[in-house]
Amino acid sequence: MSPRATLAEMIRDAERIVVFTGAGISTESGIPDFRSPGGVWSRMKPIYFQDFVASEDKRREAWTRVFAGSAGWTGRAPNAGHFAVARLVEQGRAAAVITQNVDNLHQESGVPAERVIEIHGNASYATCLECGLRHELEDLRPVFVERGEIPSCRACGGLVKSATISFGQPMPEAQMSRAEAETLACDLFLVLGSSLVVYPAAGLPVLAKRNGARLVIVNREPTEQDPLADLVLHDEIGPVMASVVAAG
Repeated sequence: MSPRATLAEMIRDAERIVVFTGAGISTESGIPDFRSPGGVWSRMKPIYFQDFVASEDKRREAWTRVFAGSAGWTGRAPNAGHFAVARLVEQGRAAAVITQNVDNLHQESGVPAERVIEIHGNASYATCLECGLRHELEDLRPVFVERGEIPSCRACGGLVKSATISFGQPMPEAQMSRAEAETLACDLFLVLGSSLVVYPAAGLPVLAKRNGARLVIVNREPTEQDPLADLVLHDEIGPVMASVVAAG
């Protein structure tokens, strides 16, 4: 049996699937990844959370990047991989999508927002660091681009930052708790496009496997967790998932 046929069978046999996605699913939409040559952090240095909070110059630099689209994380369309994942959710096969991505493409592909657990945040809007109020980027654009003012919260006056989790910023406790709960509840943990090197997120596949779930990794390059997996496919995610979901 081919690896794709085996994956299709594993999906059919599963009662509760958790899908875990990394940058590899979105590179097929033209979104750059983080760490490879040509990736985001090879082109510009990250702004650490503590520097954003402490320095007006760093906040101005961060907002300049947001409205210039320097990271390239927004403005792209979902691809076949995203739509295949959305179909698994729609069919009731996938209970949750845990993602390391900040591009909002799972929601745009049709996955209900409440089913997406964003452990590294979201680049398509901003939040207040004090009260947590959501701010839309288009509402903040004239404040920064036209008036040159660094955005502040319309409710409490606190610092406003894009809703991504920056280096040095605490992981979102509620999302991590949900991710762990979904991981422990699944019987198939499906990794799509993650190099599995960033912790604590990369600990979730190990947790699933130790709890008795089957583990599948679909990624173009090998990962350190390949030996742990029940099935590994080094392939393009979109074509693999589109054919596997169609077969199911």
